[in-house]
Amino acid sequence: MTLSSQEKLSLLSNMATMLGAGIPILEVVNSLLEDTVGHQRYLLSKLRDDLIQGKKVADSLQDFPDIFDNITINLLRASEEAGTLETTLRDLRDHTQVEMEFMDKIKFAMLYPIVILLVFAAVLAVTLFFVVPRISSVFLRLKVELPLPTKILIWLSQTLTNYWTLVVIMSAVIIITGVWLYKKNKRMLAGLGSHLPLVGPLIRLIDFTQFSRSMYLLLASGLPILSALGLAVGVVVDPQVARLIGDACEMVMAGKPLSEGLRRGRGIAPVLLLKLTEAGERTGTLDKSMQEVSKHLDYEVSNTLKTVTALLEPIMLVAVGVSVGGMMLAIIAPIYGLIGQV
Repeated sequence: MTLSSQEKLSLLSNMATMLGAGIPILEVVNSLLEDTVGHQRYLLSKLRDDLIQGKKVADSLQDFPDIFDNITINLLRASEEAGTLETTLRDLRDHTQVEMEFMDKIKFAMLYPIVILLVFAAVLAVTLFFVVPRISSVFLRLKVELPLPTKILIWLSQTLTNYWTLVVIMSAVIIITGVWLYKKNKRMLAGLGSHLPLVGPLIRLIDFTQFSRSMYLLLASGLPILSALGLAVGVVVDPQVARLIGDACEMVMAGKPLSEGLRRGRGIAPVLLLKLTEAGERTGTLDKSMQEVSKHLDYEVSNTLKTVTALLEPIMLVAVGVSVGGMMLAIIAPIYGLIGQV
């Protein structure tokens, strides 16, 4: 079961506001149940039943791992013990809103390439299903010698036309498998993308942005640095970044500063992260340093996305133009050959 980011944000915001007004948590849940439907209603119903049985909010919400990650559950558990549930809910609301805006930037940057690919797929399908069969029947009746690109195009068209059900099933299987792999093992796919020239640095930059933002939230809530590192590494998808944070966590366990552990990843970790982490440890304001790092890296991600999008636009347009032009040439070339013979 999942909730959209907007539903999750609304839930956290309403709970924080009503708790801030002095309303008991059980009464808050009952009030929210009056205006909710679907998955959100099911979640609140279970939360109400668990609260009546004497359970904590965190213990109830941990049964919904697709909605509330380990960071959220541990923050709620710590806040319930400290009696600061209202403050933590507000922090989580702000964190969720920032994450939503951050992910929207990434999705918007991916929108243009996806639209171009969909348009190209539509043009290719129309050409192979409708145009090529009509032209190929003419060529076969005239028994002309066809160039290799035209033969390949006709073979593709005949394969798709005769076995379209098999092609659709295989495409669906590939798409479903890809989505499943992405959800189950993001780090494996990120590891493949980390070697690409433009994509690799961008993935690492996004990882460090989310890592520093999570560290700020965890440290500001009073969690020990080792617990914060163990939870924050869960938001990272690049295997190199995950290994670096894991090694840094081991060095912190050995009594060394976090900045020293992160310096092992020179060339991977941003210089600003290293400098501000060291300064934050020296002054005892590591949480504030992580906040500053996350803000700066968020800005860098926005600029990098603009650059990558600006570079991809002409590259994809040229690639699509060459592909479509090649198909048209493969169709037109035999026609010119026939005209020449006449």
